[in-house]
Amino acid sequence: MRHFGHIAPEVRQRLFHQEPCVFTAESPARMLSVALGATLYSPATRPRLAEDIVKQIGRGVVSMVLCLEDSIDDAEVAGAEENLVRQFRDLAEGCPETELPLLFIRVRTPEQIPDLVERLGDAARLLSGFVLPKFTEERGVPFLEALTAAEAASGRRLFAMPVLESPELLYRESRVETLGGIFRAVDKYRDRVLALRLGVTDFCSSYGLRRAPDMTAYDVQIVASVIADVVNVLGRADGTGFTVTGPVWEYFRVQERMFKPQLRRSPFTPEAEDLRTALIEHDMDGLLREISLDRANGLLGKTCIHPSHVLPVHALSVVSHEEYSDAQDILRPERGGGGVMRSAYTNKMNEVKPHRAWAERTLQRAEVFGVANEDIGFVELLAAGLTGQT
Repeated sequence: MRHFGHIAPEVRQRLFHQEPCVFTAESPARMLSVALGATLYSPATRPRLAEDIVKQIGRGVVSMVLCLEDSIDDAEVAGAEENLVRQFRDLAEGCPETELPLLFIRVRTPEQIPDLVERLGDAARLLSGFVLPKFTEERGVPFLEALTAAEAASGRRLFAMPVLESPELLYRESRVETLGGIFRAVDKYRDRVLALRLGVTDFCSSYGLRRAPDMTAYDVQIVASVIADVVNVLGRADGTGFTVTGPVWEYFRVQERMFKPQLRRSPFTPEAEDLRTALIEHDMDGLLREISLDRANGLLGKTCIHPSHVLPVHALSVVSHEEYSDAQDILRPERGGGGVMRSAYTNKMNEVKPHRAWAERTLQRAEVFGVANEDIGFVELLAAGLTGQT
């Protein structure tokens, strides 16, 4: 699979200075953690789940979570498990695994992990891992132990994606201790932890809050403070950190708008004005702003609950030609001793030592999301992705 692989090769050549690379479920964890992109969640109760998964391939989806937790009623769990096993078997029979997105199951209890892997049988080869809810050191370690045991029993590499959403992480008096415990747990199982996900909806729930469609997670100060502390402890660029993904965007229908649209006109040519209008009408301007703030705050990728959110996340994940030029200049071997230089675009200072970690992360993102041509921005990427959908 590859990002923007659903659009025609000749269109990719026009859009990209460096095209996104091809990767598979067997690719190195470092690459996969960056490549997750917009991870689309779906309830495991959907009766045509296998067909839905195949359909999303044509929309550019490369990672999905099939949920047995908060997205379904407590009384539906047994039926959802049966449906999940059946749908996986249908996928295994009808679709080559190399053509499928990375598939994860969000479980409720540690015991579900080995049980589901055993019930899946040969179809477990389609499974990339499990999403672990309400993760703390105390609650999370049994999940990680269960995943390790299931991996050994099945002979299949399985990744964990813990969700950081517990009240202990939110409350000021317990946050530091909780973060320290989470780090100890995921550090011990570092080879199996693909990414850490933020459960911002649960954070808001603890205070009876819900952000409006013209607000981002960063406008809710209590949520923004948690994101900052999670990145501070768990997202460091010194080799101890993990990929931390952006919070879910909840909206996909037209809502009554209180504030002015956040999408300025200048990136949109007259031909693309209809696209701008459609994005505003569907509250996508708020999503685009939140994706930009995710990046600015050290997050990569995003939890998504609607297919319409996928392309905006991926379009804004592509590395611009200017970013790529700066990163390459900073990482040139002859710059190993440090120093300061004017950027090739002559609009900023590139300081080699302080900007090195940024440059390394930028080139990792460039590998999987590609580098746009000089005259290509997110509008053109988004429009091309929409046109290429099947």
